[in-house]
Amino acid sequence: MSILSKERSPQITPWSEDTFIPSTSFPGSGRTIAADPHKRTCANPDCSSAWAKPWKSRRRPIFEGQWGCSAKCLEAIIRTSVKREVNDGIGAGFEAPHRHRIPLGLVMLAQGWITHPQLRRALEEQKAHGSGRIGDWLVGECGLPPEKITQGLSVQWNCPVMTTEGITPKAVALTVPRLFIEQFGLLPLRIAGSRILYLGFKENLDPSAAFALERMSDLKVESGVVDEQSYDTARKRVLASEFVPSAQETVRDSEEMTLHIRELLEERQPVAARMVRMHQHYWLRMWLETGAMSAAGTVPGTTEDVFDTIFQIGLQA
Repeated sequence: MSILSKERSPQITPWSEDTFIPSTSFPGSGRTIAADPHKRTCANPDCSSAWAKPWKSRRRPIFEGQWGCSAKCLEAIIRTSVKREVNDGIGAGFEAPHRHRIPLGLVMLAQGWITHPQLRRALEEQKAHGSGRIGDWLVGECGLPPEKITQGLSVQWNCPVMTTEGITPKAVALTVPRLFIEQFGLLPLRIAGSRILYLGFKENLDPSAAFALERMSDLKVESGVVDEQSYDTARKRVLASEFVPSAQETVRDSEEMTLHIRELLEERQPVAARMVRMHQHYWLRMWLETGAMSAAGTVPGTTEDVFDTIFQIGLQA
């Protein structure tokens, strides 16, 4: 059965930043471990000594498909990527202002699923209690079926309603660190055809998180909403699975992060490594051996020979 439900959501004007952009259009994309190590040259444009080091191993460490002939050159390559994520283009896009959408109550009203009196009653109860989602009040006070709320969210976000049927927790837990599932509400559901990763949310979709996951995994990410009960059950199953080993680090600034990443690469000597920003976090994934990737993009096949480090700049409040 498809991960998408049979009932498709009515079309509304999509948010431009929800549009899929292939990961291959960004630096460091692609299955970098496939490159011929004997043909690698130093990727630091300011390097002037690579020709004098024919004995230097060109197999590793590799960072975003690039090799540095010395610690200094590797550091320069990393610094360029860190600057990209922290200050420039891709990085700045992660913190784009939230685009306002039509309120869920009005969406439900426009679809004819509720009446004006029902919406007014739900809004009054929400205001009187000072808390609670409008969808919960529509279910509790007006007797609306929960599945109608899910359908309303799919219209609001112009996305499909997804099912958790067929979810493989052991496999999808390898796509993203546990921290991101816990903090951002994203739930990887299934990898289809070794090229599409289905990502579920309970209510608000997170295009920035989906975009970061595309860049890290080399898979096209399709996002949608999942009904609350199914989401909660599937989330527990995924969180009970084994994730890629990870460490969290807090650094003072981008320069300290650059130096720490260089140290990690020199210590672990990965055959491939990549960094992407997910909101306030900087996610570094290292593949330590050539067999560490599955047939699905760059997603690991197991928890062996892969390691995540998640950086955050500045102390948490």
